[in-house]
Amino acid sequence: MVPLEWYIALSAVIFTIGVVGFMIRRNIIIVLMSIELMLNSVNISLVAFSHYLQDLRGQILVFFIITVAAAEAAIGLAILVALFKNRAAIHTDEITEMRG
Repeated sequence: MVPLEWYIALSAVIFTIGVVGFMIRRNIIIVLMSIELMLNSVNISLVAFSHYLQDLRGQILVFFIITVAAAEAAIGLAILVALFKNRAAIHTDEITEMRG
């Protein structure tokens, strides 16, 4: 049996990669992928804790997070396609139309 610490370490590494990708990269597709990495790292830790504590609430919460991630990807990609059709730009520095 894999110890809980290994899952937490894997989750921390994946979350760190996601945060670094979100903070450094300017491509919107990479930013969306980084957000997905962060959400999936949270899912790994939730499932690990759920299994360790023998409680199903963590696994149920993972389904909600997967649903939110799927909606985020669909809406984000739709906005990205619309922006690319209108402006031919996918870098966050070049897109300034949504500023208030």
